[in-house]
Order: sequence, then structure tokens, then C-alpha cells
Amino acid sequence: MDIRRIGATQAEPLYSVEATRAIESARASTLPPFELMARAGASVARLARAIAPHARRIWIACGPGNNGGDGLVAARHLLSNTQGQAQELVVTLTGQADRLPSDAARALVEARASGLFIAERPPERADLVIDALLGIGAHSPPRGEIAEQLRHMHTCGAPVLSVDVPSGLLADTGCYMGPMPPPRAMARHTLSLLTLKPGLFTADGRDLAGTVWFDALGETPAGPATALLHGEPPLIATHRPHTEHKGSRGDVVVIGGQDPRHGGAGMTGAAILAARTALHAGAGRVYIGLLGNEGDIGWDPMNPELMFRHSALLTGDRPLLKQSAVVCGCGGGTLVADVLPDILSHSQSLVLDADALNRIAEDSELRGLLLRRGAHQMVTVITPHPLEAARLLGCNTAEVMADRLRAAIELSNALNVICALKGSGTVVTAPGKTPSINSSGNPALATAGTGDVLAGWIGATLAYALRHPDETDAVSAVLSAVHVHGACADQWVATQPGPLTAGRLASAAGSSWARR
Repeated sequence: MDIRRIGATQAEPLYSVEATRAIESARASTLPPFELMARAGASVARLARAIAPHARRIWIACGPGNNGGDGLVAARHLLSNTQGQAQELVVTLTGQADRLPSDAARALVEARASGLFIAERPPERADLVIDALLGIGAHSPPRGEIAEQLRHMHTCGAPVLSVDVPSGLLADTGCYMGPMPPPRAMARHTLSLLTLKPGLFTADGRDLAGTVWFDALGETPAGPATALLHGEPPLIATHRPHTEHKGSRGDVVVIGGQDPRHGGAGMTGAAILAARTALHAGAGRVYIGLLGNEGDIGWDPMNPELMFRHSALLTGDRPLLKQSAVVCGCGGGTLVADVLPDILSHSQSLVLDADALNRIAEDSELRGLLLRRGAHQMVTVITPHPLEAARLLGCNTAEVMADRLRAAIELSNALNVICALKGSGTVVTAPGKTPSINSSGNPALATAGTGDVLAGWIGATLAYALRHPDETDAVSAVLSAVHVHGACADQWVATQPGPLTAGRLASAAGSSWARR
């Protein structure tokens, strides 16, 4: 049995609670009784010793189910390792001992037989906390003694190692139902057992789980994965032919950015950010049309390579629209509704963001044109944040955040599009495809304009896919852009002082060309 750290470098299968239960049941039927729990507890103890080798006092908080049983087994292993050492184990058990499940009851008997004492209350301070209160079966907010212990866990000043999932976190969705830890809580670790769960990598999961470790307990999960944790995309050969030219790298057309000089809302920068990113991410040519600009067409002194055009020349039944990846809706306000019918009807490869999504959400005719694209084998990518997703689904943001995977799948299937639902653990879905959760990115992306940068980045990867369909497909192109967008933010935080602005992120796209 091996414990390994889950990073952002490789794809990992993720399994829902239902799928995990089925795998657990199938394996348990072929193993001796108690074997999986024995393996799980031993694994927890081994990781605890590795992450806190000098801990003097360890609190093992055990709950009333099998997750608590794993904690009791871990405590017994830790006790056997502390003989003759100045180390104190404090084991607490919530609920009634005579109502434990059979495996957990056996773990309690063996723990007591080994000399472990069950304390009445947690210690005031500890050097490490093992959170074995609630597992993947939890489906309602923690109450009573469990809630009190979670509050104490969050404030006792010790690193936390959670068994399988952080107590109170829904394993399928990443929604947290317990008392929130303070913003500057101590380090957190989670050891996921038998399978990796989707909720560890999206919504509240990324904060609550901290560093995720995995032990398959010597088993190989069977059956289709519920989702995939998307890791670093494979490198595409950087050795391009000498005969390559700007046309072979693909064209991007950006339409949006309603000009404030002509009644707009001052969102010109959104379109320029998307266009700059597409250029830096490797597109051969980038055209930009600002909506509402009927006078001078403008230019970008920072990137004079961008080719500004009147938006009327970039819409309609034109070869450029059919042969390029079109990014529409970064800015644009209400004026984007006027150009969407042409864009939806004629662009072969399209990224819809922000204002374009809002107009489609409120206009049934535009929605109909979007639906018809799928029937004509046109590629459409939507990049909503949760509020825009809620508008498209006719619900509220809380419902989207309650199950980000489900919301993204519903959008893909309802609109026949590739959906990149932005947020912590961006979810990428497409009809008939296993959903993916992106493993890169951090809170440095929580600033205005980074979504426009992502739209331009996807535009560049789609433009490349149009020219090189033998190398990559549309879904892979989107996954690549989403991952490298987050990875550049990770690199910035690790190496650069100061905040990451959208402009800096757009420039960083140049380092991604070899990964497209």
C-alpha cells in the first residue's frame, strides 16, 4: 500500500459516494472481515507520523461511524509507535459506543485492549489533530458535540489531517456544512482512501482539504469514473516545421468591449485583454472589433500586432468568421445582442463569455440559434461564472454552487456545448464526455479581467485545434487552456511579489505556447 500526494501533474479518476460504496462493497466481499478498515487506519497513522514527526500531543477525534473506526485503528498504531517516547495521544469518541457499526466497534475493542484511554474532552492545545469525525456518508450539517469539536479543531492551533474527507464536507460536491475555520487556519491535509472524491477538488473542498494524499488500500477501483481531475496537459512538439506561417497557427477574432465613447459601459479593456491573451498564447493573427465604435477603429499601443476592424466587417457570412476561433462577449454590454445572430449562425468555432451569455439567457431566439449550432457540428464553448450559469439554467447562484458538477453537466447537455464553469476547481464538461475538474489555479485569479484572459486563451487553443485537428480536439484544447491559465497563476504566486493582475496574466500566456 502506497500513499502519494495528489498534485497538478497528472489526470486522476474521481469517484462519487455511490461509486465508492459499490467499490468498497465489492472489495470487502473478497477480503477478510475488518481488512479495509485495518489498512485504512494503518495508512492514517503512517501519514500522521510523516507530516508531524515531532508532534508531542496528538488529538484523534473519532466520530460515531466507520470514519471514527479508521481513527481508532490509527490511534492504536500511533500508540505502539510511541512507547518510550515523550508523546501524548488524546482520543475522543463522539456518540454512543454501543451503537457503533460492527467494524468500528471492533476497532474500539482492539484500541482499548492495546491500552488506549478514551478521553472525555479534547485537549486545549495539540501539535496535530486527526479528524475522523465524519466521512463520506455525512449529508447534513454537523450538530451538537461533533460541531463543537470541529470548532475547537479549527482554533486549537494545530495542523489537521482529515480521514477520507474533511468532516462536514460533501464528498460529491465540495460544499461544506460545518463551522468555517478562520482565514488563517493551520495547515490542512486530507488522506483520501480507496478512491479520490470530486468534492476534494472543487467549491469549498480545495480550502478545507488542503494537501490531498491518496491511498488506494491495495485495491484498483473498477468501473467508470464519475469525473477526472485534470492535470498538466501533454506537451505538443515545439519543433514546428520551417514552412509554418502565421496562418497555420490559427486566427482569433474577438468581438466585444463596448466603447464608452459611443454609449458603452466602459468595458473596452475586457475585449483587449482577451485579444492580447490570444496573441501571447500563440495565435497567428488576432482581429478585434469593438462594439459601438463607429469612428476610429482604435489600436493597442502595447500590442500593435492586434488588428482592429469595424465590428460589422467581422460578422456575417464571411470566410474569416468561418475559419477563425471567435471570442464574443468580453464586454459588449447590450450591443452584443445585435451581432450574436450572425456570430451564432456562421462561426465554426466559438467562445461565448460574459455579456454574450447574459443576452442568450434572456433571449429565446438567441438560445435557439445556439442550440442549432450543435446540429451543424459547430464547436461552442461557454465560460460562465456561477451567476451567469444560474441565469442560463434559470436558477440562483446558491443552487449552482451546491453542485458545480451537476450544473456544468446540465449546461453542456441543455445547450449542446463545452462548458467551463469557472471557480475554485473549474469544471469542464461536454455532452457524452466524462466531466473534468481542473487542478491548477489559486485565489490570485480573483481579480477583474482574469475571466476575459481565459476566454482569449481558449480562443487561441481552439484556433490551433482548427488548423491541427490531428493533434488535438476541441475538448482537449479547452482543458489545456484552463489548466495552463491556472498554472501561470500558480507560477506567479510562487515566484513573483505583488498581486497578479489580468494584464500580467495575459502577458504570461507567452510561456504557454509550448503546452498548446
